[in-house]
Amino acid sequence: MFKAVLFDLDGVITDTAEYHFRAWKQLAEEIGINGVDREFNEKLKGVSREDSLQLILDLDNKKVSAEEFADLAKRKNDNYVESIKDVSPRDVYPGILQLLRDLRTNGVKIALASASKNGPFLLERLGLTDLFDAIADPAKVAESKPAPDIFLAAAAGVGVDIKEAIGVEDAPAGVTAIKASGAFPVGVGLAENLGADIALVPDTSHLTYDYLVSVWNR
Repeated sequence: MFKAVLFDLDGVITDTAEYHFRAWKQLAEEIGINGVDREFNEKLKGVSREDSLQLILDLDNKKVSAEEFADLAKRKNDNYVESIKDVSPRDVYPGILQLLRDLRTNGVKIALASASKNGPFLLERLGLTDLFDAIADPAKVAESKPAPDIFLAAAAGVGVDIKEAIGVEDAPAGVTAIKASGAFPVGVGLAENLGADIALVPDTSHLTYDYLVSVWNR
C-alpha cells in the first residue's frame, strides 16, 4: 500500500489559477509586455514564481537587474495575495475534504508539494492546515517543477520513501515532476494535457480513497 499522498495545490485542492493569471497579466502590462493570454498561461501552471516571471520577460526579450527582478516578483505576489484574501473553506474542490479525512483515517501521510510560496496561507484560508502532516517549502528546493525536487521534499517531510507515495497534479510540469521523483502519478484533468500513461480522473469528485487504492494495486 502507498504510505503518503503528495498534493499539488492550485487546480487540485482549490482553484487559484485565475488569480495567478490576472496578477501575471497585470504585471506584464505594467512593464509593457503583451502576450500573457490564457494560452500562454498554461506554461506557467505548476511553475515557480521566479521561473514564471522569467518566461514572461523572455516573451519580449526583456532584461532586468537582479534587484528589479526581485521587485517585479514581489509586486506580482502582493497583487495575488490581496486577491486571495477572501478564499474560504467553501472554495475547497469537491471531494477533497473527504479524501483528506479518509487518508488520515487509514494512516496515510498527507503532504503539500506546491510551487506556491503561499501554500501555508491558502491551506489556512481553506481550513485544511490540520489535515496536512507536512508542507514542502519551495524556497528550499534547488529546482522547481518539472524537476522532482518539491515532491522529494514532500515525501521526506513525512518520512516516506518516494516510491511508496502517490503524487496528485493537474499540470503537465507537475506530472513530469512526479514521474521524475519516482512517485506514482495521478492526474486531474484532460488526458491530452497530462498524458495517457498515468492514472487520470476528470475532476476531483472522482478522486477518492478507494480510487487511489484501486489504481495503486492494478
